[in-house]
Amino acid sequence: MKKQTAGRDQLGAFAPKFAELNDDILFGEVWSREEQLSARDRSLITCSSLLTQGAPQLEAHMKIAKQNGVTKEEMVELITHLAFYTGWPKAWSAFALAKEIFAEK
Repeated sequence: MKKQTAGRDQLGAFAPKFAELNDDILFGEVWSREEQLSARDRSLITCSSLLTQGAPQLEAHMKIAKQNGVTKEEMVELITHLAFYTGWPKAWSAFALAKEIFAEK
C-alpha cells in the first residue's frame, strides 16, 4: 500500500496531530500489519464498518478495496449481506457507490 498523505494534505495545517495519527499510525502501522490480516481483508472489514455507519468515507475505502483486490462480486455480496443488518437505505446508497467504483472501464 502506498504511503498515505490524506491527513496531512487535508488537515495538516489545521489539525497536525490528527493528520499525523491518520497517516503514520492508522495507515502506516495498523494497515501495514499484513502478516496478521491482509490489506484485502482489512478493506472488506473497513467497508463493512463504514457502510453500517453510513459514513461518507465509504467511497474512498471502496476505491481502496478495489485497489486491494476486492472484486465487484465480493462488494455486491458484502452490501447485500449487510442490508439486513444495517438497513435498506444504507445498502441502496452503498450500491450507488459500488456501481460507480466497480464499473467496467
